[in-house]
Amino acid sequence: MIYKKQDSHIVFRIDKSEEILSSIKEICEKENIKSGKISGIGASDEFEIGYFDVENKKYIANKISGQGNFEITSLLGNVSTMNEEFYLHVHINLCDNKNNVIGGHLSSATVSATFEGIIDIIDIDIQRELDDEVGLNMMKF
Repeated sequence: MIYKKQDSHIVFRIDKSEEILSSIKEICEKENIKSGKISGIGASDEFEIGYFDVENKKYIANKISGQGNFEITSLLGNVSTMNEEFYLHVHINLCDNKNNVIGGHLSSATVSATFEGIIDIIDIDIQRELDDEVGLNMMKF
């Protein structure tokens, strides 16, 4: 992974075989980013995505690997903190070789070719706190 920072923007590249979320978290830790917006595109051949089951208050995830390469058509998310730790909330859309798109909440993704992203740093203290009624770590200002 490599990156360059200018003002409140970080442009980064994550290389083949590197995991996307852990790489983004590493940048946030090195640059002490407490809040921001994440976006990117690239490719992955192994990932875990899911959705939040509102009724049961838990994420249901599906791991996909060994099915070829998928284009990451859009990755969007944000950076905040929870219990003084960096907290990433990221969603992703990917398409297969027939342009069928799948997407959801990203738990992990390994880069198969490259990933190019941007973090826009936001100067707002965004904390997370568990909302027992909803079952999610909600933004708190």
